[in-house]
Amino acid sequence: MSEARATRPGFRRPGLALTLLAFAQLIISLDYNIVYVALPEIGGSLAFSAQTLQWVISAYAVAFGGFLLLGGRAVDLFGPRRIFVLGLVLYAVSSLAGGLATAPVPLVAARAVQGLGGALLFPATLTLVTTGFAEGRERNRAFAVWGTAGGSGMILGSLLGGVLTDAFGWAAVFYVNVPLASAAALLALPLIPRGAPRTDGARRFDLGGALTATAGITLVVFALVQAPEAGWDAPTSVGAASLGLALLAAFAAIEANGTDPLLPLRLLRGRDLGTGVLVTFLYMATFGTLLYFLTVYFQVVLGYDALRTGLAFLVPMAAIVAGSQLAGRLATSRGTRTTLIAGLVVGGLGTVVVGTALTTGASYLSLLPGLIILGVGQGAGYTLMFGAATAGTPADQQGVASAVASTTQQIGGAVGLAVLVAIAGAHSAGLTGSALRAATTDGLRTAVFVAAAGIALTALTALGFSPARREAPAAEAAEAAERVAV
Repeated sequence: MSEARATRPGFRRPGLALTLLAFAQLIISLDYNIVYVALPEIGGSLAFSAQTLQWVISAYAVAFGGFLLLGGRAVDLFGPRRIFVLGLVLYAVSSLAGGLATAPVPLVAARAVQGLGGALLFPATLTLVTTGFAEGRERNRAFAVWGTAGGSGMILGSLLGGVLTDAFGWAAVFYVNVPLASAAALLALPLIPRGAPRTDGARRFDLGGALTATAGITLVVFALVQAPEAGWDAPTSVGAASLGLALLAAFAAIEANGTDPLLPLRLLRGRDLGTGVLVTFLYMATFGTLLYFLTVYFQVVLGYDALRTGLAFLVPMAAIVAGSQLAGRLATSRGTRTTLIAGLVVGGLGTVVVGTALTTGASYLSLLPGLIILGVGQGAGYTLMFGAATAGTPADQQGVASAVASTTQQIGGAVGLAVLVAIAGAHSAGLTGSALRAATTDGLRTAVFVAAAGIALTALTALGFSPARREAPAAEAAEAAERVAV
């Protein structure tokens, strides 16, 4: 029996297992955004300063980005089921601690542990989707469901955060995770088969690589999220970035000479993963930042409250769902690369339409055409880019490959947001009243157009993925057999 075949989970109930994996991905996406609309109430209740409040968001991002590679390697060594359950348990415990927090430090610490949970859960979930469903039509459908949960969860977080904060207070955005994560962890036990850890004699954790990679990535992400507030030339920003890059250089040297490296560098030389790390970086630096700018536009320019802002994202969420499902079907017949590029092009056009509609007196209806087109393209891109990045990776290294793609996604989001926020706010300092609204709108429009240009670059980069293998005829034959059987 081949190693790839031996590591396949072989779901006995594939439909229920996929539902669980999509639910776990929804939890990850929700947690990233659900606290945004609750930030003002959190700051007032726990006496955060204006400078420290950002760490309610940043602590999650830093821990998530910093520990992803470690989480991916743990998946490969100890099996995705174990790490899947561990990640969910960390989510449940840290969410309970976050809701009970009565001071800034415990809350920030709880958010960091949530990020660690995400760093374990994401590569485990993606590995189970990639290895648990047969390549072609079955896997494309699985990625469509998984991508729908991830893409729509980013927006659903804003909606749910607004509803919970308005009805029950800020702590509810943490407490809601406790039953969700706990239930998912319990359901994993019967639905996900137990996979044996590696027993090939090379089960070493590469401590030097783990320490340098985790510390290096954490410091780089820290610098990226801290610099917009503290300044790019601040000692903390420069020091963290410099030390982080030095540690990453040491990590590369360790991996090049190690016998059982945390990240086999040959993986990065693969066409699909090499292209994938660039695509996920650019995707998050562009699509991933638009939610922030739309939230600012709705609340600052149009004067929406938290609940109304959340409701405004319902239509884009429906468009993301539609785009994810459509991408899963088209990938089988047209190929993943072709469908992914088409989705990115559609999303870029939608971004341009949205940017054009951003004015101080715009109505919500005038924004809908652009939001719908944008959502369809965004959903298609998210659904396909991770599967395309890890397509050529052996089954026993899917965890670390998934972690690499997601790490660049996290760093891309931090870089993109820092750059685009600087662009958006370049001409609004010191203004008040209608002048501030007009300058804010102009800045947001400029940032959105720059993001659209970045999406075009993402589509060009996606040309580097391997051309589609000829799997469509087999998939079409399977669909025809199903129709005959019915």
